[in-house]
Amino acid sequence: MPSRREKRQTEALSVATPHADPLCALCQRPIPPGVPQSAHHLVPKLKGGTHGPQVLLHHICHKEIHATLSEAELARDYNTPERLRAHPRLEKFIAWVSKRPPSFSSKVSGKRRGR
Repeated sequence: MPSRREKRQTEALSVATPHADPLCALCQRPIPPGVPQSAHHLVPKLKGGTHGPQVLLHHICHKEIHATLSEAELARDYNTPERLRAHPRLEKFIAWVSKRPPSFSSKVSGKRRGR
């Protein structure tokens, strides 16, 4: 829980700078307040990424990443936002979801990756 001082600093910062919604690291669309979002470990926690870098994603984008790639593939080959965006299935997903409003949410389409 943030302290009083941290809350005041956050409030002061929000007054001092215009509010801009964060951008999804996968689809690059804004993530408005109230829209489901999640933090994605660029290297999965099971593969040693517990304290590694994370990026903020729309929840639908995060679900698509994990429906497409295994933990091993994420750790080995797709551990940056740029590499994720370059994956053929994720490229198609990004093109599709980019036509939807930032608040769009849906079940992940298509079959989950083979296990």
